[in-house]
Amino acid sequence: MINEFLLASPLIVISVSAIVLLMFDAFIRNKQVIYFSTIILLLIYIGFSVYTLFINPTQFGNISGTYLGGHLSFSTFASIFDILFGIAGLIAILSAKEYNEKAFKNYNEYYSLILLSIVGMTSIAHSGSLLMLFLGVELMSITFYVLAGFFRTKSASIEAAIKYFFLGSFASAFLLFGISFVYGSSSSIYFAQISESLLTSAVNPLYFKIGVGLLIVGLSFKVAAFPFHQWAPDVYFGSPTISAGFLSTAGKIAALAGFVVVFKNLVLNSTTDLNVLHTSELARNILAIISACTMLIGNITAISQTNIKRMLAYSSVAHAGYILMGIVSNSVEGYSAVAYYSLAYIFMQAGAFAILSVLEDKDGNNISLDDFKNLRATHPILAAVMTCFMLSLAGIPPFGGFFGKYFLFVSSIKAGYTWLTIVAVIASIISMYFYIRVILNMYFQSNDSPIGDVKIGNSKIAIAICIIGIIAIGIYPNLFYNLFMII
Repeated sequence: MINEFLLASPLIVISVSAIVLLMFDAFIRNKQVIYFSTIILLLIYIGFSVYTLFINPTQFGNISGTYLGGHLSFSTFASIFDILFGIAGLIAILSAKEYNEKAFKNYNEYYSLILLSIVGMTSIAHSGSLLMLFLGVELMSITFYVLAGFFRTKSASIEAAIKYFFLGSFASAFLLFGISFVYGSSSSIYFAQISESLLTSAVNPLYFKIGVGLLIVGLSFKVAAFPFHQWAPDVYFGSPTISAGFLSTAGKIAALAGFVVVFKNLVLNSTTDLNVLHTSELARNILAIISACTMLIGNITAISQTNIKRMLAYSSVAHAGYILMGIVSNSVEGYSAVAYYSLAYIFMQAGAFAILSVLEDKDGNNISLDDFKNLRATHPILAAVMTCFMLSLAGIPPFGGFFGKYFLFVSSIKAGYTWLTIVAVIASIISMYFYIRVILNMYFQSNDSPIGDVKIGNSKIAIAICIIGIIAIGIYPNLFYNLFMII
């Protein structure tokens, strides 16, 4: 009993923290207290997540099991993603205060929403049943709708929230419809029981195929994968910059965790049933095509963007395609590469958005390519750090983004998807154009109206965490990759 409580501690801690923060907000209106309380609660959550992963390896290493009647599961995979969600949330909180104050929107509810969204993300990673997966996705999505429209007096933010809500509702319908078909084919919503049914060939092949297809559609929308990606650029662009950074990192990683949960338990199970085997191979091939198209469409469309925020939005679409390669490979190396690249992606994407939030003024200006011209003269440190983020996103060594792509490419080749790796390399070459264009503007273009003084505040801590992160995992790639090999 106590062991299960300890293993469930990350989910318990973040759930209680979100409720406690709401209570604080009701009785303690001091913004500083709420802000620092959020940071402390997130650090506690990260601490418990690290504890379940690393402390007492004979008890926790490579362990798997379920609790709450089988609706929740504990595993090293879930613990790793708990840590990732906590890091992304911490970066978002550290960057939010000055940015929201600048826009006169420093409301305490923002911090509660971040914690509530992490509750949903943690539920996804710990899903032991299709019901818990759906509840986790919906809790995360509902908070994201509010975060996207948090600047409720700005038309762009309201438009982003409405668009996200309506399209997200359609995606939820597909997801729920897929769950109903999987349940109809196996008479169970629990992953363990469905896996057992697959191994004993006790499933209805037609219903199962339809269910898996609908699950792929629903999760592809949440990941912003082709052809369900078109909402992402508009939503990220209209959302507050800090919210956009959090949505495009933590939200995307959580949805990818959902993909891993579904594929490991339902699609990629070993069985002698030819119908199920055909479904597994078909699903992998479909996901491989989605991955390839997502990488190409995201990077090609990003070339034409003159606004860095929209460029990063299309870039996030492409990076979803890269990470999907690890799921397609269906191997320990592939899933480890997914975890490694997810960590690198959080640092480099959240770091880039944090810099945008610092440079952006209260009216949403200073985020175009022209605004970044000659940034090295007015803000040399921010220009240098932004250069590192751009190089990492492009996959240039020695930063973490390069090794993340390397591990994904290797796992894809080993799995027999050489053609997918070739597409990924081509997509990466294309991406270098618009990432390097940002660097060229910062260092080799003049600007008659340079960006003036900016208030960095605690955002400098978030930016420091991100730059140290991409350098550390780039210098010691095998250390982090081997840690993730326990998935």
